Amino acid sequence: MEINDLKAFVGRHDNFEIRVIGHAGSRFYQVELEDVEGARKMLCRRGKPVLFRSLDDVYLELKRAGIHRAYLVQHVAHDEVIGREAHYAEPLASRMPLVF
Repeated sequence: MEINDLKAFVGRHDNFEIRVIGHAGSRFYQVELEDVEGARKMLCRRGKPVLFRSLDDVYLELKRAGIHRAYLVQHVAHDEVIGREAHYAEPLASRMPLVF
């Protein structure tokens, strides 16, 4: 989903979840949106996933779109290396609420 389309999406829908995915060993964050049907979309700019350098940058962008709640999910590459499903794929067990 393009960053420019996020505000319009928020205005039309009310049942979705925003996840801020932090990658272990990295200082970058990505934003993922999951709608009620379970479709996941990464926040993009010109067709490429956006990498935010700080949570403050994420907060500012999400606030501009009218979002005030999201979940921080830590992606740990170790899970994939040993053949387990990525930990952030189970958001209920691995998320921390963010309110801004």
